[in-house]
Amino acid sequence: MGVLVRAINAILMMAMPLVLGVLLARRLKMNWGLFGVGAAIFIGSQILHIPFNAWLLAPAIEKLGLRAADHGLRLALVSLLYGLSAGIFEDGARYLAYRFWIKDARTWSKALMFGAGHGGIEAFLLGALALFALFQAFALRGTDLSTVVPADQVALAQQQIQAYWDAPWYAALLGAAERASALCVQVSLAVLVLQAFTRRSLLWVMAAVGWHAAVDALAVFAVQTTNVYLTEGLIALCALASLALIFALRQPEPATSEHDIHPDPPRPSPPHRRSTSLSAEHLEDSRFVR
Repeated sequence: MGVLVRAINAILMMAMPLVLGVLLARRLKMNWGLFGVGAAIFIGSQILHIPFNAWLLAPAIEKLGLRAADHGLRLALVSLLYGLSAGIFEDGARYLAYRFWIKDARTWSKALMFGAGHGGIEAFLLGALALFALFQAFALRGTDLSTVVPADQVALAQQQIQAYWDAPWYAALLGAAERASALCVQVSLAVLVLQAFTRRSLLWVMAAVGWHAAVDALAVFAVQTTNVYLTEGLIALCALASLALIFALRQPEPATSEHDIHPDPPRPSPPHRRSTSLSAEHLEDSRFVR
């Protein structure tokens, strides 16, 4: 049972973004290329984001004496700093993609597909890691860990493996629940950044960074001060707010009637007819013809 539930969790994490992509492609007639651009933009943003956190942000937090913060305003500040880091890199990457890569993506539907790719690749990669962790934990179950890890880490490894298998089945599904919520947030961020182009104001990019930072900071703060279930509940509320935001910013798609897609063929011009009018001279002559 434990293996099955954990496998389902990993598969759901990987399958959800693909199902969302299929729905958007079929119902909104979207191109999968936008999904791929969103995925590429997420990966590209992490190439800069992860080193920045490791080499600059974390040392700065340590110098400020905030690394061990576990409650109160100090923890809130650390959570906000990490949230801002994620928002600046990821939403900045979204803006650059709209600006230079997908210049024709200026509709609500295209923003949905772009955002699904951005959040989708994150969910897929985390699902793949969850599946790898399951294989690893299953392989190490009942194994003499002293033959696998250094002697000074055997006790820690045993505790981690035991905790992994002792988690109740519903806790094993929290990963899929979190990714579903995160997908909603990621799509809303793509829609927010789009407004910088459709409404011509960079304040919308700042709004996206702020919303991103708020959600991430809330998650980091809550998991440190409460429990994982309440944390996931708060993230789910953020997902509902994100869905409301997505539909509040929905704009009419450009009109494309059937006539626009298949215009009527041009009508042939009428054939030239020889004039039947008579000149005044011929008219006078005709009066005397008997």
